[in-house]
Amino acid sequence: METTKIATLTATKITATSTRIAIGFGLLAIGFVSPLIGNQLITGTIVNATLISAAVLLGLPEAILLAFGPSVISLAIGKLPLALAPMLPSIMLSNILLIIIFKLLYKRSSVAAAVSASIVKFIFLFGTSSILVYYISSKPLAAMAHMMGWIQLVTALLGSALALSILTATKQLKNK
Repeated sequence: METTKIATLTATKITATSTRIAIGFGLLAIGFVSPLIGNQLITGTIVNATLISAAVLLGLPEAILLAFGPSVISLAIGKLPLALAPMLPSIMLSNILLIIIFKLLYKRSSVAAAVSASIVKFIFLFGTSSILVYYISSKPLAAMAHMMGWIQLVTALLGSALALSILTATKQLKNK
């Protein structure tokens, strides 16, 4: 009897771990492939949805690790202009802020968490890009800094809505 309980618990743990690994790799693949799309509205929405989903399904450490990939891939394949390379740390930090704010608030209200996290991400990224443009005063950088403007708020909100829809439909979102 005791051996059966132990075997069942072990099998359950292995299944849960395997599921987390599969979800992690799936989200990683989505985050790494989405920059290939090339359209900032679509790519940004998918990346933000991936980050929000990772925060809920995997937890903060794993979601934060995923936050580094899409920006590096975008730069490496030329989808993020080289002139915006100095923005890479700010982009990564804004993604981490999105994850942390969402994760801290989502159990109270997933919608409030999504909106709050999106606004914080936008303010941080817009603010840092404005400062960078001011101090570097490069025309190409100023023109491309538009990529760090309102579109960031839109893609963060759309990505959050997409993630919440998917998580709700699959019953993975648990508001308590």
